[in-house]
Amino acid sequence: MILGKDVLSQAYEALRYKPRRSILTVLGMAWGIATVVLLLAYGTGFSAAIVNIFKSYASMQAIGIAAGRTSMQAGGNKAGVVIRLTLDDVDRLLANVPNVTRITPESFFNSPVSYEGRTYTWGVHAGNAALQDIQHLQIEAGRFYNAEDLQQRAHVCVLGWEAKQKLFSGRFPLGERIRISGVPCDVIGVLKPRPQEGNDNDINRVVYIPFSTLSNFRDTHYIDMIWLEFLGYDYGNVEKSIRSTLAVQHNFRSDDRRALFVFSLMEQLSEFRIITIALQVLLAFIGALTLGIGGVGLMNIMLVSVTQRTREIGVEKALGARRWDVLLQFLAEALAISFLGGLLGIALAYMVSFSVGTLTFYSALAQHGDAGDIRLMISPASVLVATAILALVGLVSGMIPAIRASRLDPIEALRYE
Repeated sequence: MILGKDVLSQAYEALRYKPRRSILTVLGMAWGIATVVLLLAYGTGFSAAIVNIFKSYASMQAIGIAAGRTSMQAGGNKAGVVIRLTLDDVDRLLANVPNVTRITPESFFNSPVSYEGRTYTWGVHAGNAALQDIQHLQIEAGRFYNAEDLQQRAHVCVLGWEAKQKLFSGRFPLGERIRISGVPCDVIGVLKPRPQEGNDNDINRVVYIPFSTLSNFRDTHYIDMIWLEFLGYDYGNVEKSIRSTLAVQHNFRSDDRRALFVFSLMEQLSEFRIITIALQVLLAFIGALTLGIGGVGLMNIMLVSVTQRTREIGVEKALGARRWDVLLQFLAEALAISFLGGLLGIALAYMVSFSVGTLTFYSALAQHGDAGDIRLMISPASVLVATAILALVGLVSGMIPAIRASRLDPIEALRYE
């Protein structure tokens, strides 16, 4: 313990001996560690932004299913047979696919939507109450339709954010009655705006109605899509179960990708995660190189310190100091500078992250895409990685001058002028 106190005391006195030089060296290390932390924070924020973009459109465990046309022969049928999903398929998937928590049919059609002389042709989507959670339809005002509305075949609707703006021009829409293809429907809710890329995307001009109410507009036996949500992360087995279940019913091969389109949000996200991991590794490498520059500066200062204190080293060795004592003395000084620089750098990184807030990313490409912007997220893992890099750089930068100091011949050191 006494040896440890002596080493720390000597390191402190050495820093006080040349305060200006010590401060500049500490600032150099602080700049390097702040760069590492901020680059890692950017990588973490970029990964979180990608996840938020996906979450803006659907649950992470959501799977969309749409029918197509066969491209392989199966059961005596030639290729090119059109597959059509039915309401019975919803029950089959619920019974045969494991870990399904929510499921809903979805049908959509374009229809005139009118209110007090204003008429627009928009998409009308019909589904069960589970559609709200599966597609992350967030309510701004009112509510989404529920099981009671479905049971009563209620003439109610939920408006997309832009549909409300165009129909009501700032007026309060809840309780008002609009007409869809001439059929009156009461407005019970308005959705929050969803990210919209380009002016032609009508995602915020959709009108949602209960699936049971769809019978007022078209036949409900055939449906356009099925959406489901499942537990866990094994989307591969869930997709396999979906394909095998529907292949038996509709007489197509389960490996026929054109007969059935299965869209898994988690699968899409996993592909992007490979990119984000590669980006984080690259940013960590760039940060390490930047911190290495500070390490070179530290090494240079320590070599100068060894040269200036050659006679002091000679006196210490003449009085019985061992090579290990001298090495530890200079190594402790280098690590003390690295430690102070690390504390200052991490504090600087937090200040920058708080002052910057968010960096424009997805909002530059899509309206209402603020959730997909990049926030500098300094996680404990980022700080630990940066600290490990700092410790390595400080150890290497201090070890070379310390070894040089420990190897000085005491007689030659005492003669040094």
